Amino acid sequence: MSSGLPFSRPYNLNRLRSVGDVVDFSATDEEKAALAGFVDVLRVENLFGRIALQNVSPNRFQLEFSLAADIVQACVVSLTDVASHIERNFARDLHFSPPLRRSKDLPDPPEVSLQDDAPEEIESLNYDLAGPLIEELVLAIEPYPRAPGVEFQPPAEGQEAPQNPFAVLKGLKSGL
Repeated sequence: MSSGLPFSRPYNLNRLRSVGDVVDFSATDEEKAALAGFVDVLRVENLFGRIALQNVSPNRFQLEFSLAADIVQACVVSLTDVASHIERNFARDLHFSPPLRRSKDLPDPPEVSLQDDAPEEIESLNYDLAGPLIEELVLAIEPYPRAPGVEFQPPAEGQEAPQNPFAVLKGLKSGL
């Protein structure tokens, strides 16, 4: 897959009419396994996406995403399985601006400002609907999951600290 994502859901935005479209999908077992490796979790047990697409103008599109996922991660303290349910709703505005064939004599186009409310610039009407869903899933995953009731216990003060390996080297150096 050229995009580097574990799966894709291509959609041709040229198909949209004034009434819009809704795309629903659930990830297959193979896609869930590939996604688990991609997002570095033990398992992805469920992934559902719903995308409502609207044609705002001939070159502008609004996409409203709903994501629901069930994942299993390893607890950072005990390494036991920690199940999580993730639900996210978000939107993307797309602006289609095809690349222009430019003469060598023309100056480069001006830099585009990257503002939060600015629409995402796309150069093709073939858009991968899975990309934003995977991106939001990655952002929603708990980076340090803990099983309920599990706490990290630092070593007791009476315990001897492990010997520093560099102390042995220091001793060798002073003995020379």
